Amino acid sequence: MDFSDERPARLTVGVVGAGRVGAVLGAALARAGHHVVAVSGVSEESRERAAALLPDVPLVDPAEVVGRAELVVLAVPDDALADLVSGLAATDAWRPGQLVLHTSGRHGTEVFAPAAEAGILGMALHPAMTFTGTAMDLDRLVECCFGITAPEPLRPVAEALVIELGAEPVWISEEARPLYHAALAHGANHLVTLIAQAMQALRAAGVEAPDRMLGPLVGAALDNTLRAGDAALTGPVARGDAGTVAEHLRQLHSLTPDVRPTYLALARATAERALASGRLRPHAAEPLLEILGTDPRSDP
Repeated sequence: MDFSDERPARLTVGVVGAGRVGAVLGAALARAGHHVVAVSGVSEESRERAAALLPDVPLVDPAEVVGRAELVVLAVPDDALADLVSGLAATDAWRPGQLVLHTSGRHGTEVFAPAAEAGILGMALHPAMTFTGTAMDLDRLVECCFGITAPEPLRPVAEALVIELGAEPVWISEEARPLYHAALAHGANHLVTLIAQAMQALRAAGVEAPDRMLGPLVGAALDNTLRAGDAALTGPVARGDAGTVAEHLRQLHSLTPDVRPTYLALARATAERALASGRLRPHAAEPLLEILGTDPRSDP
């Protein structure tokens, strides 16, 4: 296959896994002009999603998806990917020169090792976005970033596929994939927990529309942090208001058991980063860290 042209030819595409990511990426590739010829899905939700986003595309088993496609999209959970690749290799499903991409954030291209003898051309293309599994995701894909990892000769192909979707390719080395994925999960998945806990506390305080109250505050905090990093920090920890933080911890006892430990852990981390960056002065940090259960003499 000639990789000199960075714009891939129109490809027949098969999607293994019609979950939230797979069905949307299949639809996005179809919108970019590729021909989706087969999709697999086990659950009723997956089948309904495939019917909505990939109408008239046959639902078949994974081996048949691979058999029909020039480009195979493996959109399965991280922990299931290695077994899927090796299982398809054991049944001689792969073909020489077949383009195969997976959407796992954790894995790079080493996961394709069981299929190497078959001569597949493997790439990792992970969309750094949360998915609803609906058509609204197609527009959200535009301008999002994909973490890509591929053998150097395939890099132009991987980048071109991402650009065709209107997204931005960001190169991630093989050894950095787990850390890259941990960063995204920490920033996005844990944010869901944090905001849900904050809304729970506001409801307990009598606020009828916690989403309306939090929205502008969290939006501004996110925007400021993306622009300025730790310098965007405000609030009682940054000011060293130990008494206020102590009262917060007392009040959070009344909520579900997960909320107070989360606040405590994040307040400790916030204090340590504020101290290290100079935003929190040592004399103010000592009583605060004592309340938070952190040794103020430790190296921040």
